Amino acid sequence: MTVGEKNPNKINRTILLVGETGAGKSTLINALVNYTMGVKWEDGVWFQIVEEEKKSQIGGQTESQTSDVIVYEIFGFEDKTLRYSLTIINSPGYGDTRASDYDDTISYRLLDLFQSDDGVHEVHAVGLVMKVSDNRLSERLRYVFDSVMSLFGKDVEKNIIALITHSDGSRPENPLQALEAANIKCAKNEKNQPVYFLFDNCQHEEQMEENTNFRNSWELTQTNMDHLTDLLGKSNPQKLVKTAEVLNERIRLKACIQNLKERIELVELKQREIRQIREALKQTNHRSKMEIEKLLSLLENLEKEMKVLTAEKEKWLSDSYHHAVRLEEIALKADSASTIVHLDFLIEMMKEKGDTDKVQKLEEMRREDGGTKEAQRYKLGQTPSASKNIGRPSLWYK
Repeated sequence: MTVGEKNPNKINRTILLVGETGAGKSTLINALVNYTMGVKWEDGVWFQIVEEEKKSQIGGQTESQTSDVIVYEIFGFEDKTLRYSLTIINSPGYGDTRASDYDDTISYRLLDLFQSDDGVHEVHAVGLVMKVSDNRLSERLRYVFDSVMSLFGKDVEKNIIALITHSDGSRPENPLQALEAANIKCAKNEKNQPVYFLFDNCQHEEQMEENTNFRNSWELTQTNMDHLTDLLGKSNPQKLVKTAEVLNERIRLKACIQNLKERIELVELKQREIRQIREALKQTNHRSKMEIEKLLSLLENLEKEMKVLTAEKEKWLSDSYHHAVRLEEIALKADSASTIVHLDFLIEMMKEKGDTDKVQKLEEMRREDGGTKEAQRYKLGQTPSASKNIGRPSLWYK
């Protein structure tokens, strides 16, 4: 969605917004757009380009309005409010009340955006949108943190900032403690605390000039917008090549694990068939020579198939291991809830194979904190089929 006409000679800054469904991203985007367009309190107007998130009819849960990643581009206001044009990437909310494969879809959408020729290839800030009331590290919030951090490469860490919504201007002790407890890797200030900005979420409501509190809330957001856009203007852009690689590695790891499990099932099936034929061959007293030759031929073919399947199994196991190790090298958070499941499986496979060095390496990677365990519980609790391969129907590694 584009406002204004792009001027390639003008500087552009990009911010990616991620967070939990219902955290206030829609309102924040509208506030960013109005700020960029130079809307002031005294103008008495408010432009809304994003529909506010709504509560579900059932259970009062908030659901994201779309499953697509949407890019908002604001051009034509350079050197008026800001020195640059602004690009806002809005990712759908994590932890949605729908099936758990919904969050996998977000990753695919972001990967498409980062890899397409006309997509977005660098960001100046990643805004982790949080409500000021996020004062308890629930399994759902842990899961959201885990999902968001698992998207990025290590090079993005210093560009991750906290955007606190529904704020009254006081220091957001609870969200900051939540970030620290969840061990979120992000930009830090001179006191080694997360860099954060505060926003009130009532600018779109009807203005009442005599309401001093309302005007103060408006000015709170405007002041923090000043600080945020100043940071954007000074930030070094981070190329999203590494982040795209992280997302690709996660997809490849999942695909390899799926193919490995399929080969294991086929190997077990062939083993049972071979055992049955060998048992049948023991009962040769009452069988004709022709029938025995047929069984021997069938056994020979099954053993050939077994060799092929065993080789394929070894290949997928080796590929899975290398993708897991590569994730640890490049990902901001390699031990995410979804990856832990794969690591557990690979550890058991390597133990069965007797490869102690790789078992040790995988177990070191698997030493997640309590937050990952809570995130995993939330992911598995969303739907009974969450632990199965859901999302894309058949994901073959290429």
